[in-house]
Amino acid sequence: MTSIDVRDLSKEYGTRRAVDRLTFSVRPGRVTGFLGPNGAGKSTTMRLVLGLDRPTSGTATLDGRPYAALREPLRHVGALLDAQAAHGSRTGRDHLRALAASNRIPVRRVDEVLAETGLAPAARRRVRTYSLGMRQRLGIAAALLGDPEVVMLDEPSNGLDPEGIVWIRELLRRLAAEGRTVLVSSHLMNETASFADHLVVLGRGRLLADTPVRDFIDARVRPRVRVRTTDGTALAGLLSRHGYDAVSNEDGAWTVSHARVEDIGRLMSGAGVPVLELAAEEATLEQAYLDLTSAEAEFTAQPQEA
Repeated sequence: MTSIDVRDLSKEYGTRRAVDRLTFSVRPGRVTGFLGPNGAGKSTTMRLVLGLDRPTSGTATLDGRPYAALREPLRHVGALLDAQAAHGSRTGRDHLRALAASNRIPVRRVDEVLAETGLAPAARRRVRTYSLGMRQRLGIAAALLGDPEVVMLDEPSNGLDPEGIVWIRELLRRLAAEGRTVLVSSHLMNETASFADHLVVLGRGRLLADTPVRDFIDARVRPRVRVRTTDGTALAGLLSRHGYDAVSNEDGAWTVSHARVEDIGRLMSGAGVPVLELAAEEATLEQAYLDLTSAEAEFTAQPQEA
């Protein structure tokens, strides 16, 4: 199957370097989340992969070939970069028929992807009457039209309702399970965590991380345990004697940093400290992402002075 290979890729616009010597690969059979703050270079990188911009240096290839060298490219790569790209005066079906004709894709695929994306009832409506969520679905239908081995989507959940978000999550997982190469750019950390297997993270055009999701989280966010007891004094003393840092919360529970449930449970049981609640506080992708990129954002809001 086809992989995306980026090697020493750079792109400059005047004096600004939007992409700075990037090297990474997107492999088949998994969903790769493409993350980074605004201005990190994600969209530019995707445009370079798709031949929409020329790199200043380096290469971006699909199975060893640049996008421009692909014949009938929609059969190899499907992409959604801009949900507003479809002409508003065309119907959704006519938009897809034109794409199919230009890449010698059987017209039956048009109706198949309209059904797959839930747009069949609106297929003969003009695109200008579509909501943002419907335009997103049309863009995804176009990306799937050629039954491609590589799928690249920029913010695919944008404008979708809760049902649509569940649908896109399941779609991405299915595409990866079929052995396709799936690259998804998103600002929604919780949503990315629900479908991504692997992460590529950029900051100011440079590569910050290229790692499985679980490894990324575990490397940046230490485990914590939430504890409730009827004897806070005994708990605090016990934890202190064993070198744990514990903080009492307003709801009466304690948060123990750099700790695991089994270790705290064993200590409390051995010391006879009552246990009302003992649970791991799961680290999140959002926490790990913010820890990594806090100094990489191009635009950040400043707190207001009182």
